[in-house]
Amino acid sequence: MLSVQNSLLSCSSNIINLSPLESQLGEKKKYVFPSTLLVSIKGAPGWLSQPLKEEIKMNAEPERKFGVVVVGVGRAGSVRIRDLRNPHASSAFLNLIGFVSRRELGNTDEVQQISLEDALSSQEVEVAYICSESSSHADYIRQFLNAGKHVLVEYPMTLSWAEAQDLWTLAEQKGKVLHEEHVELLMEEFAFLKKEVVGKDLLKGSLLFTAGPLEEERFGFPAFSGISRLTWLVSLFGELSLVSATLEEQKEDQYMKMTVCLETENKRPLTWIEEKGPGLKRNRHLSFHFKSGSLENMPNVGVNKNIFLKDQNIFVQKLLGQFSEKELAAEKKRILHCLWLAEEIQKYCYSKK
Repeated sequence: MLSVQNSLLSCSSNIINLSPLESQLGEKKKYVFPSTLLVSIKGAPGWLSQPLKEEIKMNAEPERKFGVVVVGVGRAGSVRIRDLRNPHASSAFLNLIGFVSRRELGNTDEVQQISLEDALSSQEVEVAYICSESSSHADYIRQFLNAGKHVLVEYPMTLSWAEAQDLWTLAEQKGKVLHEEHVELLMEEFAFLKKEVVGKDLLKGSLLFTAGPLEEERFGFPAFSGISRLTWLVSLFGELSLVSATLEEQKEDQYMKMTVCLETENKRPLTWIEEKGPGLKRNRHLSFHFKSGSLENMPNVGVNKNIFLKDQNIFVQKLLGQFSEKELAAEKKRILHCLWLAEEIQKYCYSKK
């Protein structure tokens, strides 16, 4: 395994300047219903800037419930179904209709399987949770938006920056919520890092992620499948520029290593490495150096509890129109910036082959 420090030294100084995203950002519509959902989310990302009350008001039945279908019943889809079935505050605003799967599964835990065609055409279904493999996200999002449904999708929403822009435009034209899940911003580790980084002057930093093999055909180029790590760096240090990127692959051994050299707006270097192969344990190694000191690796900051449920709480707040235009625009800007960077990294790596 190549050390993070050596990889950091390998970064060149040729900056790829990404065009500003501001002109691409439209105003997000608000969806106001006569219901109240106020929730406190520990470790919530920066765009959740307004203080939120600690309890959701659940004294009476919500005045309306949104019918939900879950597309894909892998790990994420199964967790989504569990949260929808359990008596959580945000789940009270949602009514699980069924799930969609390419496999013939019949009923699972008393939840009925329905066809994609029925999910798209049903007046009962108002919301789709897209939990399938990343390569299928864009097509499902487009179909459900065109059918007049709100959409929650696991990250990355697409494997193309331009396609993400098109889908957001479609959502706005249809007057529907399009929400990309980012549970990594709801983790205890991120909350710890956010507190450690705030107000400090970064000198240099690195983030290495290791894990087992992942199929690129299903989950996309490593910059897309690993976009949660890129989202961490952008959320901690602001918008980034691409300096250089390399991809080492040994396909016969199911091994790959992507090394990306980035730069903050203050010209501080950040190195992001994704290394995946048989026998590699899922782990993060980080090193951030500030003028006031250093942070080496992540201490044990506690167990991440109900992070998908916390994400569902955010989604329901959007359905109920409880996010400001400014908050929604900031979130959209961050997501598009990360997808743009991921695509630029992919282009850079392919150009060197």
